[in-house]
Amino acid sequence: MIVITAPTGQIGGRLLDILLNDAPAHGEELRVIVRDPARLPADVRERVDVVAGSHADAEVVDRALAAADAVFWLVPPDLRAPSLDTAYLGFTHAAAKAFTAHGVGHVVGVSALGRGTPVADRAGLVTASLAMDDLIAGTGVAYRALANASFMDNLLRQVASIRDEGVFTGTLDPDRPAPLAATRDIARAAADLLLDRSWTGTGEVPVLGPEDLSATDMARVMSEVLGRPVRYAHQSLDDFRAALVAHGTGEAFADGYVDMMRAKNEGLDDGVPRTPRTAGQTTFRAWCEEVLAPAVRA
Repeated sequence: MIVITAPTGQIGGRLLDILLNDAPAHGEELRVIVRDPARLPADVRERVDVVAGSHADAEVVDRALAAADAVFWLVPPDLRAPSLDTAYLGFTHAAAKAFTAHGVGHVVGVSALGRGTPVADRAGLVTASLAMDDLIAGTGVAYRALANASFMDNLLRQVASIRDEGVFTGTLDPDRPAPLAATRDIARAAADLLLDRSWTGTGEVPVLGPEDLSATDMARVMSEVLGRPVRYAHQSLDDFRAALVAHGTGEAFADGYVDMMRAKNEGLDDGVPRTPRTAGQTTFRAWCEEVLAPAVRA
């Protein structure tokens, strides 16, 4: 039995699609924890065991992890959380206890690059995510943290600006190369770990994407794929924070985002070498052709 959290999100939804196709051949049953089961398509609800509720809730997690062999763990962003510890560690405490109580063998979690870099202890959301990894690893389960680069898919939040103004915005220095990962590659990495549980102990599985790109590089690729000019607008961290707060993000998460982006500019994502194992398959150009362009033209 594989239990999937956040099955309607960017990564969890793609993971569920993969496992619905691949799990039967491995003799695996699937269970999902979802706040609103109606958000799952009817045909999906018929093929999985559904536990309704939040995976921060001790009673919900206790029910969901009964007879579970493996768990996909993802903490959803709580933009109004009073602290990052509450958002990550507080959210995970009930599950950590349930992993032990139910003898769960393997857990795969969504985390971030940065462990071992000089800025890892002041990287906001990433620092909190790494502490969550330590909490889970401390339960004694076999644990793999998917150490992810920034998501290509986050650009979908700026589709309107790209379409209407030919502009996307960010806080990284324009010419600083950085890794980028597609969420479908992250989901594939999670599926591979969940289906082949021959691994033991704890560790990280980096998902970097096939190449490092600067914002200037990204603008060039988007311009070529979309057939229109796209430029990068560099945003100060102060302006970034003000925009987050204006859109309803709480103080703790706003500071966490700012600290994370500052750390990325200072080398947070630079500590893992790219190898065939860590690269992922989806290039930024392919992602723009297959995901961004249809969204912009819709």
